[in-house]
Amino acid sequence: MNSKISDKDKKDWNNFISSDEKLSDKDSFSNQKKKRREIVFDLHGFSLEDANKKIFNLINDAYNNEVGKITIVTGKGLHSQNDKDPYVSKDLGILKNSVPDYIKNNAELMRLINEIRDADINDGGSGAFYIFLKKKL
Repeated sequence: MNSKISDKDKKDWNNFISSDEKLSDKDSFSNQKKKRREIVFDLHGFSLEDANKKIFNLINDAYNNEVGKITIVTGKGLHSQNDKDPYVSKDLGILKNSVPDYIKNNAELMRLINEIRDADINDGGSGAFYIFLKKKL
């Protein structure tokens, strides 16, 4: 390191130290885009009717609280009792398919939603999905 500091640098430093002017916090400006909150909700153990009621309230509450993304975990239907109902496919979980259909067919909820998409493998893969909400007006 250079031990010789110029007179100009010393003067500038003294002016800076004695000044009441504050520098802006560069870290507060680096995150200008406010990250919207995310929530995860697990529907394991819910009946279809209870799950749909919960989803309706969850989406409305999340929108009102400016949550940007909801991850809904439905499970893959591996432990469901579908095999006892001859009218339900043994390969498909009830919540896994019915909850997204309920949301997509509910105009009131869809007005709050930008996109519904399958979850990444690390968030549950085929046993979960994302809901991306619009910003509150």
